[in-house]
Amino acid sequence: MLLDIGVLLSAYVGVRYFEGRKKKQALFLRKITKKQSALAKKEISDEKQLAQQKEQLYDKQLKIGTINLGISVIRQYFYPPIAPLYLALLSYTTYHMFKGAEKSLRNKQVDSNVFSSLFTLAGIGMNQYFALTLGNWIYVLGCKIVAKIQNDSHDSIKDIFKQLPSKIWVLKEGVELEVAVENLQIGDIVIISAGGVIPIDGVITQGMAIIDQQALTGESQPAEKEIGDVVLASTIVVSGSIQIQVEKNGYETTFYKINQLLNHTANFKTQIQLHSEDLANQVALPFICISAVTAVILGPSAGLVMMSSNFGNRFRVLAPLGTLNYLKQSAHKGILIKDGRSIEQLNKVDTVLFDKTGTLTKEVPEVSRVLLFAEYSHDELLTYAAAAERKLTHPIAKAIVQKAYQQNLKLPDIDDSKYQIGYGITVHIHSKIINVGSRRFMLTQGFDIPTTVEDDIHASYNEGNSLVFIAIEQQVVGAVELQATVRPEVKSIVKALRQRGIKHIAIVSGDHKAPTQKLTKALDMDSYFYDVLPSDKSNIVEQLQAEGKIVCFIGDGINDTIAMKKANVSISLTGASTIAIDVAEVILMDGTLNNLIEVFDISKDLNQHLKNSFRITLVPTAISMTGALLFNIGFMTAFTIKNIIFLVSIGHATSPKISQD
Repeated sequence: MLLDIGVLLSAYVGVRYFEGRKKKQALFLRKITKKQSALAKKEISDEKQLAQQKEQLYDKQLKIGTINLGISVIRQYFYPPIAPLYLALLSYTTYHMFKGAEKSLRNKQVDSNVFSSLFTLAGIGMNQYFALTLGNWIYVLGCKIVAKIQNDSHDSIKDIFKQLPSKIWVLKEGVELEVAVENLQIGDIVIISAGGVIPIDGVITQGMAIIDQQALTGESQPAEKEIGDVVLASTIVVSGSIQIQVEKNGYETTFYKINQLLNHTANFKTQIQLHSEDLANQVALPFICISAVTAVILGPSAGLVMMSSNFGNRFRVLAPLGTLNYLKQSAHKGILIKDGRSIEQLNKVDTVLFDKTGTLTKEVPEVSRVLLFAEYSHDELLTYAAAAERKLTHPIAKAIVQKAYQQNLKLPDIDDSKYQIGYGITVHIHSKIINVGSRRFMLTQGFDIPTTVEDDIHASYNEGNSLVFIAIEQQVVGAVELQATVRPEVKSIVKALRQRGIKHIAIVSGDHKAPTQKLTKALDMDSYFYDVLPSDKSNIVEQLQAEGKIVCFIGDGINDTIAMKKANVSISLTGASTIAIDVAEVILMDGTLNNLIEVFDISKDLNQHLKNSFRITLVPTAISMTGALLFNIGFMTAFTIKNIIFLVSIGHATSPKISQD
C-alpha cells in the first residue's frame, strides 16, 4: 500500500517538475517575442474557449475513470498484478485534484481538493481500490457538471466594433481622402453622409443631420445635430451630411469604454458558483480533523468511514444537477436562464428597475392623432407624411407609414431627384413641395408655426409625445403626434411583483421628466430616473446596492448593459440588441414581459429544491458518523449506504417539474 502511495505521489511530482520546466521556457520565449506573447494572452483571455477545454478535459477523465472502476475490481478481487495500469489511470484522473490541493496548501487553505487528495491516499492505504476509484469518479462528475454550467451560461460578448466602418473619408486641404479608421488623428475632419455609422467621438464643424442614437441612449426618436454639437461613435446618420472634427478615436471613444466596462466589470457573473462549492470547501478541514481523531481513537477503518461521511462533494454534484434541470424546464416555458446562480439570487431581490423604451414600451411608437392647422383632412396630411417618410427606417418613420397602411391610404410615388433630407424631408408630391420634420426643421426653413396652435403643441410635449410637422407650399398645415405604447402586460406584472415581496419598482429612462413621470404614475411604480445616460444607469444601480438593496435590472439595449452587469440579476427580451441578450443572465424568449413573474416563481421553487437536496445529503453523513462512533460500522457498509442514498438524491435532483400552465 505504501508503495502504491509512493508511486502515485511520484507520478504527480514528476509531471509537476516537467510542467515547471515548460513554464520557464514559455516565459523565456515571451521575452523574445512580444507578438507571440500578445497572441498567447489573447488565447488565455478567451473564457469561452477555456470553459470548453475544461469541460472536454473532465469528459476524458470521466471516461478513463469509468474504465478504471472495472480495473479496480479486477485488481482488488481477481488479479492484483494489474496494479500498474490501475495506478497509471488513477494518476491521470486525480492529477488536477492533487494540483488543486497543492495550490490551496501554498495559499494556506484547506479545501475540497485537499480533502479529496487525503481521502485518495487513505483509500489506497486501506486497500479500498474500488471505493476510492468510485469516489474519485463522483468527484470528476461534479467538476464536469460545474464546468458544463460555466460553459453553457457564459456567452462571450460579441465584438460590437464589427458594425463600425473600417475606412472613412477625411477632408485634408480641401481634398477628400479615404483612410483607415485606426489611422485617424485627433483634429482630423471626417465626412459622414446619410446611412453612415460614426466611428469616432467628435464635434460637428459643418452641416446638419438627424442622428439615430438609440444604441447609446435607448430613445427611439432621432436627435437633430448641427454645427457645434457633439456626436458619438456607433451612432448612425439617418439623414443629412456632416463634417466632424475628431476628438476621440478607437480606445478613447465612449462606445469603446462601454465595451470595456462590459468585459471587465467585476460584478458580472459569467460563471455559476453555487453555494455548494463554498460549502464543500468549508467542511473539508472539520472532517479531516474529525477523521484523524477518530482514526487515533477507534482505528484507521473508523477514520476512513468518517472521511467518507463528508457531504460536501455530494452536494457539490447535486446542487448544480438540480439547477441544470430547472434551467432545462424553464427553457420549455420560453425562459432562457444562462446563469444558475442568478436565478437563485432572484429570490432575494427587493428592487426592480425597468428600462423605459423598448422594455416597458414598444420600440416603435404609435400615431395618436393628427393635428390640423389648416383646411386639410387627417387622411391628406397622414398620406403626405407617410409618403415622405417611407424610405426612412427609424422608428418614427415606421410608425407613420404603418398608420397610413392601417387606414388603407394609398401612398404616391416620389421622384428621387426631388427627395432632400436635412433635419427633415423635402419632397414633391402632385406638383406640391412637401416638408416633413421637426419644429426646428420648420423654423430653419423659415416657416412660421401658427400661434393659435401653440397651446396644443405644448400640451402634446408635456404629455411626453413627439410631433412631426407637415408644411405644404411653405405653410405649416399640421402635425402628426406620436406616443410611446406601453406593453399591455406591464400593469399586471407590477402588481404581481408587489405580491411577491418586491419593495421598490422604478423606471430608468433617457427620456425627459414629463413622460417618465407620467408613465411611473400610470403604472403605479415607486420612483423614476429621467435624462439618464448609460454610465448614469450603472451609477443608479450601485447607489441602490450601497443602500443595501438587491437589484434586478430589466433592459434591452447597449445603453442598459453596464447597469445590467452591475445589477445582482439582469433580464432582457428577445428582439433586444445583441449585446443586451449576451449580457443578460435571464432572457424572456417570447419578446414580452409576460413570463417575468414566472421567473420569480421559478427562483422560489429552485431555492426550496436546493434546501431539500441539502437535507438529503445529510442523511448518509448522519448514518456513517453515528455508525462509526457507536456501532463499529464497516467502511463498505457505510460506502454502500452512502451511494444508495446518493443515487436517490440524483433522482430527486432531476425530478422537479415546472408547471406548464
